[in-house]
Amino acid sequence: MSSDEYILGVSSHFHDAAAALVQGDRIIAAAQEERFSRKKGDWQFPEQAIAYCHSQISEGAVPDVVAYYEDPSLKVQRILETARRVAPRGAPLWPRLLKTVKELSTELPKQLLQVVGDAERIVFVPHHKSHAASAFYPAPFENAAVLVLDGVGEFSTTTMWSGTSQGLKPTAEITFPHSLGLLYSAFTQYCGFKVNTGEYKLMGLAPFGEPLFARQIRNTLIDLRADGSFALNMAYFGFETRSSTTSPLFELLFGQPERRPDAPITSFHMNIAASVQFVLEEVVLRLGRTALQRSGHRNLCLAGGVALNCLANSRLRTELAELEGLWIQPAAGDAGGALGAALEVAHSRRKVPVMRRTRKVDAMEGTGLGPAFTDATIHSALVTAGLSFEKIDDPATYAHDVATALADKQVVGHFDGRMEFGPRALGQRSILADPRGKETLNRVNRSIKYREDWRPFAPVVLDDKAAEYFDGPLDSPYMLFVAKLKPVHRGSGDLAQARARGLSTPMELQEAVTGVVDAVKHVDFSARLQTVSGRGTDARRIGMIVAAFDAITGCPMLLNTSFNVRGEPLVCSPVDAIECFLNTQMDVLAIGSFVVRKSKQSDWAKNSAGRKKFAAD
Repeated sequence: MSSDEYILGVSSHFHDAAAALVQGDRIIAAAQEERFSRKKGDWQFPEQAIAYCHSQISEGAVPDVVAYYEDPSLKVQRILETARRVAPRGAPLWPRLLKTVKELSTELPKQLLQVVGDAERIVFVPHHKSHAASAFYPAPFENAAVLVLDGVGEFSTTTMWSGTSQGLKPTAEITFPHSLGLLYSAFTQYCGFKVNTGEYKLMGLAPFGEPLFARQIRNTLIDLRADGSFALNMAYFGFETRSSTTSPLFELLFGQPERRPDAPITSFHMNIAASVQFVLEEVVLRLGRTALQRSGHRNLCLAGGVALNCLANSRLRTELAELEGLWIQPAAGDAGGALGAALEVAHSRRKVPVMRRTRKVDAMEGTGLGPAFTDATIHSALVTAGLSFEKIDDPATYAHDVATALADKQVVGHFDGRMEFGPRALGQRSILADPRGKETLNRVNRSIKYREDWRPFAPVVLDDKAAEYFDGPLDSPYMLFVAKLKPVHRGSGDLAQARARGLSTPMELQEAVTGVVDAVKHVDFSARLQTVSGRGTDARRIGMIVAAFDAITGCPMLLNTSFNVRGEPLVCSPVDAIECFLNTQMDVLAIGSFVVRKSKQSDWAKNSAGRKKFAAD
């Protein structure tokens, strides 16, 4: 393999389709299809994401190899074997399964062939190996244990690996139908949230409750062993035989029917969420310890959808005494599989293994791997939209002006540089606000994000001042860990006192528990941190804005949430950003070198908030 070879990775056909381009160890580009198609969680073959990756190669060139993130033949084998094993109970799923088999057997090969024009240049990488490669190769470690946790790949649901300069070597595997990801999805559905997109809501609901059902889950639903290996009691799950993840016995076990999405959330649902979260964390801790022991390494890398569970990640970091370093792929789900497949092929095609070196930072470029747009393109979009704006060329002046608006309680849509790869908005496509006060939380939830009132936001905090406010894992550039607000910054009440007063709904409990940064702390005083540098040559504009806000207010953090509304993907282009700005009650759009203020617009633009009906999650 030449070091100049371009490898294109692709994930598709299940959820969160994506494309990624690498050259040797260098990650050139990566993006999810949903950002271009504007279809949340778009699973279809990522033609637009591939086109974006192509645009990063010299004109007229094509990738040397296309790496697909699964082995379709093994996937089809698992689907057919499962259908035969559970027949005739799985008959309701057969039409959908046959459609999937056809797509993987006939449509996918044609689609991949259109990309490179030569079947010999198409490589299929097993699903879990793609995840493992996405976690290990960009990590800042010379060697590491790798733990992959998700729903299911071809057959694997949980795998362990040893990563060295020689590549990835498997050390353990758990296979379908026994899946930690599908266990969590079953409880996601049971609590009234949508599978594959609502798991983060279940995680967010957990701190409101108590793990009163954890023993019941352990005794009935999952057989957990000391090394973290486990088996599900399939009598209670339906994902093998029906469109539901649960069977009728699931409801009988807990004595209540599945919550309808529009029904109230009660203390029962909070306690259910807390219970499955408690069990999940226990399993992940045991698996993490075993992965280290089997590999003989002190560093651990994580990938797979379960690796986005910030609560479990934080417990790994704080409770595994034998752990030296922990790195989690920020695009841990299936989108990251596209990147992992490309990296695995790039590594395997080398004639001589490359000696890895411990480095200070990972190779993910802060996840800024998506499209960027020139000021000329942004200017054209603003003019076409008929907006009034100002151009500010000096970065320090720009940061100060935006921070001043934030200090004046204005909400800012921030659009800067390359779009993030993965589910987290990390400053390039973010909505920013003052983190102090419940009114900010309520306004952003109700008038901008159009989402549930009880859900808190995350803080983006200066890395050199995070310890003044939080205890716990503080090095968190990708928003993958939680930390606790220090007692000195909390209000006088807590969750136990709120419950003692008879408060029971999530919103009542959220309102009763206060602190100095109410908009970014959860009901248990936890916060999902993103740490940024605000000074020096490595400071991005988001860091400079936080530093300017700190200079004005004495508060070294901002509320940071994704630049989108409920039911839509993160904005990608200037047009997407302008549309979101005009259709919500955001006050300021900071886009490229331009600042757009709602107050300076025509009556049409100022009064346009809410004119578009947004779809629910």
